[in-house]
Amino acid sequence: AMPARVVPNIIDIQRFVPLPPDAPRAHRQLLVARNLETLYGNDVALRAFVQVRQRHADAQLLIAGSGPQEAELKALCQSLGVADAVRFTGRLERDEMALLLRSSTVSINPTRVDNMPNSVLEAMASGVPVVSTAVGGVPYIVKDGDTALLVPPDDPAALAAAVLRLLDDPAQAQRLATAALQQVQRYTWAQVAPLWAAVYSEVRPGAAGAAPALGQRP
Repeated sequence: AMPARVVPNIIDIQRFVPLPPDAPRAHRQLLVARNLETLYGNDVALRAFVQVRQRHADAQLLIAGSGPQEAELKALCQSLGVADAVRFTGRLERDEMALLLRSSTVSINPTRVDNMPNSVLEAMASGVPVVSTAVGGVPYIVKDGDTALLVPPDDPAALAAAVLRLLDDPAQAQRLATAALQQVQRYTWAQVAPLWAAVYSEVRPGAAGAAPALGQRP
């Protein structure tokens, strides 16, 4: 067997930052930051949103991404009766995404397949509580009930229930967001660079084992 080592993704904590404590946050703004493709489960998020709106008629859902399912998902919004409360932003530049994230109430990751999604790490760094499916590598970067709420994939009812828990209990939402913000510091370049340096020193005998300077890539 070939030995393997996990080197995590990197999050830019200079770009993805929480709102200042006294800054206004959008009211019950839910955000899905995934492309419009079947594997990302945007249809599940829309079906869950119907249930969220039954309790909170003022909730809004933003879907930030682009892809081949755009027309299909917009048609689903119409058939579900939530088109007036769902906005498709299209693909955003990273600074635009950072601004949208930090002003949102809950970040939703409804994906059916995943590895180590940067969208989840970016939400954590932005001080936004996360509700995600427990697929792929997601349970390795967040812990259910501690740094996020995790639900099964393809389960709109479970997804809606988790979102409602956070909307109805702001104290719990803040606790998750605070713990996640601490946890995400493991994914900064300063923390990940030594891991890359170790990998390179193993595959290149005699290579220097020191981590690259901040801002450089191996």
